[in-house]
Amino acid sequence: MSALLAFEDALKEIKRSASVRVDKQTIPLINAVGRVLADSISAKISVPPHDNSAMDGYAIASSDWQAGKQFTVSQRIPAGHHPEVLIPGTCARIFTGANIPAGADTVIMQENAQLMGDKVIFNEQPEAADNIRPRGQDMHMGQTVIKAGEKITPIHIGLLSSLGITDVTVFKQLNVGILTTGNELIPAGEQLSNGQIYNSNGPMLSALVNHAGHHVRHCLHAADTPEDTEIALKTLIQSCDIILSSGGVSVGEEDHVKGVLEKLGEVHLWKIAIKPGKPIVHATLDGIPFLGLPGNPSSTLVTYHWFARLLLSICSGEMAELPQPYLVDAGFNRDKTIKRDEFLRVSIGKDGLAYAHPQQSSGALLAACESQGYLHVKANTQVEYGYSYPFYPFSGF
Repeated sequence: MSALLAFEDALKEIKRSASVRVDKQTIPLINAVGRVLADSISAKISVPPHDNSAMDGYAIASSDWQAGKQFTVSQRIPAGHHPEVLIPGTCARIFTGANIPAGADTVIMQENAQLMGDKVIFNEQPEAADNIRPRGQDMHMGQTVIKAGEKITPIHIGLLSSLGITDVTVFKQLNVGILTTGNELIPAGEQLSNGQIYNSNGPMLSALVNHAGHHVRHCLHAADTPEDTEIALKTLIQSCDIILSSGGVSVGEEDHVKGVLEKLGEVHLWKIAIKPGKPIVHATLDGIPFLGLPGNPSSTLVTYHWFARLLLSICSGEMAELPQPYLVDAGFNRDKTIKRDEFLRVSIGKDGLAYAHPQQSSGALLAACESQGYLHVKANTQVEYGYSYPFYPFSGF
C-alpha cells in the first residue's frame, strides 16, 4: 500500500503540474466583473489629475494670512471649472472637487470663515496643504494598479473607470467538465428506490465551479463500470479544459476511476493524508488536467475547497493564492489524535472561541451549512481548550 501524501505536499504537486489553459480576450470593462485579468494595468494619468479642494471653503496662500485681515474674494471656482491664478492677498471661493488655483496652497473650510459684507475674515491660522487633495493622491501616472491574475471586482470597475479605461484584456473562462459516478445516485426529482440516494455532488460541484467564475461545459454521470466511466471521460476530454469528478476513486471493487485514468493518461498523485477526503487522484488525460474527488459530500466539499479550487485558479490564469487563516482559540477539548490533517467544521461563538459542529461525518453536508469554516488540526495533534488553531472561513474560498 502506497504511503499517504502529506497535505502540504499535495498542494505543491498540484501547483507544480498546473498551467494556464485558456487564451486571452478583450471585453468591455462593464462586463468584466469576476473575470481574471490577463495583462497588468498601469495608470495612464494621475488620479486626481490636479490638486483639488477636499471641501467647500476658501483657497488662499497661507503666507497671506494675518489675524483679523479682511480678504477680497477674487474668483469663484466650482468643480469642473479651470481657475485663474490667484491674485496675491486675495482668496478664492472654492467648492469640493474644484482645482486649486495657482498661487494658493491651502483651503480654509467655510465653517471657519466669517463674512464681513463683501470681505472674508479667517480667525484660525491655516497650515499649507490643509484640506487639499494632492495630484496623484489616489493613483499616480505609471503606477501598476491591478496585476495580471487578479480577479476583477466591482471596486476595480470603479477604479479603472476613473482612469478612463473602457476595455480590459482578460482570460477566457475555463470550460469545466464534471463527472459523478455511482449506481446508487439518481437525479433530484425522480422517485427513490431502495438503496438509492439523490445526486448532490453534481449540482454542488457545478454551483461551486460557476460561483468561482468558470463555465460548466458538461456535467455527466457514469455507472459503476469501467466502460461507462471511460466513455464519459473521453466525452469530457474532447470539449473541456479541465475535468473534475466525484466518487469511484477509492479501493473498492466498484471504484473504477483510477484504473481508467491509468489506461487513458498519467496519474500524478493518489491518496492524501487529510480528513475528510483521503481518496483523491490527480492525473493528466491527453493534456487535460483531471482531479478526482471522493464521493462523500463533505469530502467532496473539503477537497474542492483545497485542491480543485487551486487547480481551477491556476488553469484559469488567476494568481494561485491559498486562503488566509485566522488564529482562533478552540472552545473544546479532544484527546484523540489521527495521522492525517483534519478540517473540522466549526462556528465562532460570541466569546470568540471555535466550536466544532457535533456532526463531522464525511457524508454530512448540513454540518457545513450550519458552520462558518474549517478549523485546521494538524496530523497527530490534540485539540486543547483555549489553544490557537488556524481557522479558514468558508468565505475565504
